[in-house]
Amino acid sequence: MSNELKITDSQQGEGKECVKGALITVHYTGRLDDGSVFDSSHQRGKPFQCVIGTGRVIKGWDQGMMGMQVGGKRTLYVPAHLAYGERSMGLIKANSNLEFEIELLEVLTRDD
Repeated sequence: MSNELKITDSQQGEGKECVKGALITVHYTGRLDDGSVFDSSHQRGKPFQCVIGTGRVIKGWDQGMMGMQVGGKRTLYVPAHLAYGERSMGLIKANSNLEFEIELLEVLTRDD
């Protein structure tokens, strides 16, 4: 994997666009380089919510979710320095590149 964030849209959304500071609701599956799943909102049976673009999630998500629209599906290939870097996090070893398959379910902004 390169040192750059790679964004691949498998399905374009047609709903509200993800912007900095929005509360987003997603379903996702996170994989390591070997393809093994380290986390999945599907397996928990509950979507994941976070505020995006404000440093509350890994940089790869803060950067990679911008512009995505509700109803869209996107894969993020996140190099280690935009993920957890030199820190280990559960099943994720230090300096691990990560891949996320993400479906954007909802975007809420202060205007809502």
